[in-house]
Amino acid sequence: MSDKHCFGSHVSVAGGLDRGVARAVELGCECLQVFTKNANAWKVAPLTDAAITAWQVAFQKSGLKHPIAHASYLINLASPDPVLWEKSIEALVIEWQRCEVLQIEGLVLHPGAFTTSDEATGLCRVVQAIIRVAESVSPKHCRLMLENTAGQGTCLGHSIKQIGEIIDGVTQQAAAYSGNLAVCIDTCHAFAAGYAIHTAGGFHDFVNEIKDVLPAGAVRAIHLNDSKKPLGSRVDRHEHIGRGELGLEAFRLLLADPLLGPLPGYLETEKGVDPQSERDWDEINLGVLRSLVEEMA
Repeated sequence: MSDKHCFGSHVSVAGGLDRGVARAVELGCECLQVFTKNANAWKVAPLTDAAITAWQVAFQKSGLKHPIAHASYLINLASPDPVLWEKSIEALVIEWQRCEVLQIEGLVLHPGAFTTSDEATGLCRVVQAIIRVAESVSPKHCRLMLENTAGQGTCLGHSIKQIGEIIDGVTQQAAAYSGNLAVCIDTCHAFAAGYAIHTAGGFHDFVNEIKDVLPAGAVRAIHLNDSKKPLGSRVDRHEHIGRGELGLEAFRLLLADPLLGPLPGYLETEKGVDPQSERDWDEINLGVLRSLVEEMA
């Protein structure tokens, strides 16, 4: 395995955050993504000292690198509804603070959906919300990672340009926090949003857009997902690596790319066991990615 590549997965933390570390190790991960709370609920119990210590001890012993978390799916920083917007800001403050305490590197966030307003208004709402949250958190360890989206409905972030506008907005209005922002690129979302990253030309154009629009070093993580739906479908449905519409070529291109290839990559593919081989799907997908790296050697 090349030391230039780092692969892992989103793992369950059922039973405690430290159990997520154990699961990642059992799967053969080199990095991991977790939820630090229930992603589909607003309420959250405070982290106990025992839970924090158990996570820290387990992680330090594990040999894993680049721990990141994914924020709640309920958060919508683009919402025109003042009640939901304030609730989303409060929830993100709590999640970012939890990541700070756990010394997690990044908190992945979908920018949000503008619903009954418009794109420009929605982007402005996201910028203002991020500044509010950053002011409350004063982060030292964890970056907020904006994730590109498939673009379903009124969801923002389906273009690199929109991600860039959010980062630029925060930089212009609160430059002190610009270094606390980063980007997580999702392969399935990019493809569903219309980026033809399964072809050499399309992938080249995608990377060039990242270089042209985003600050140098902004992209810090990759979500490695194939797509059940076709190019430009605007539908977010993840598939196992090489078994979807993206196919293996997209991942060959990505892993060989000097900008994106070396970044830590996290599977978000369906959990469970392959009925044919009776092997864990995460183990299968990690194996496929590592075989692609071996092909390149």
